[in-house]
Amino acid sequence: MPQLARDQRLSVEDYLAAEDGPDIRHEYIDGELYAMTGASRRHGLITLNLVAYLRPLLRGTPCQLFANDMKVRLRIAEQDIFYYPDLLLSCDPDDRETYYCIRPCLLVEVLSESTVRIDRREKFLAYQTLPSLREYLLIDQSARAVEVYRREQGWRREIVTEGAIPLDCLAVELSLDTIYEDVATV
Repeated sequence: MPQLARDQRLSVEDYLAAEDGPDIRHEYIDGELYAMTGASRRHGLITLNLVAYLRPLLRGTPCQLFANDMKVRLRIAEQDIFYYPDLLLSCDPDDRETYYCIRPCLLVEVLSESTVRIDRREKFLAYQTLPSLREYLLIDQSARAVEVYRREQGWRREIVTEGAIPLDCLAVELSLDTIYEDVATV
């Protein structure tokens, strides 16, 4: 019986309908669901700091910013994939599906012990397939460090521990002081 259950795949339509307002969110990979874990205090503060800084900069632009609840949809090797990045920025006025984006220019993941391997490998490789993506940030919540990956630089990793990070997608700089404001780091 367990084998039968494993062979049953959830359609994209059923997945999107089931994710509309649940208490537990799931990422979707080719018909299989993976429950998302809760976030720590530091994780939440970092995400809110990013939103508080970036949101006012978007007024009058076609850009839309989402934190935690907007999915990014990918299609890789005939498989549909939906991830929930911690922060998603899309500046394409045609990228307006109700429950997901397909053309983000910036994706951010706040690292945690339970997700670091997936964020650095699986998601990083998947996100690179998005032609619109210009930057991918991995923010450490226990140390003052941000890994920056840019399409323009061949997705080469840059680690920033002080100063600011230029965000090409918006032509602004994001300081580490802003990212880590009120966040107690180890």
